[in-house]
Amino acid sequence: MNEMVTIPRAEYDRLRAAAEDLADLQTYDRAKAALAAGEGELIPAEYVNRLLNGESALRVYRNLRGMTQAALAEKASVNRVTVAEIETGRKQGSITTLRALANALGVSLDDLAE
Repeated sequence: MNEMVTIPRAEYDRLRAAAEDLADLQTYDRAKAALAAGEGELIPAEYVNRLLNGESALRVYRNLRGMTQAALAEKASVNRVTVAEIETGRKQGSITTLRALANALGVSLDDLAE
């Protein structure tokens, strides 16, 4: 059966805004629960702004972790020059290399994709 209800546009807009607010609150609650369970990470605004300004994600996450290029390269079992070339944009890096770097930094492969 196809039932139809007619309501004023203002009421529809109010209900739609309320539904969006509820969805935002539910997303917030899930994020807070994930953080409390140790499943997420808060990134300081300084680093977020660097990412938003287009700086190399690899460099930003490496700096966030307090690692040198050499330390990251060693932990990921890749060449330090490769790390430098990816950070400067001279090379993109293979999926295998990027995955190793992401694992060494404790981030997802998507986090390093630009």
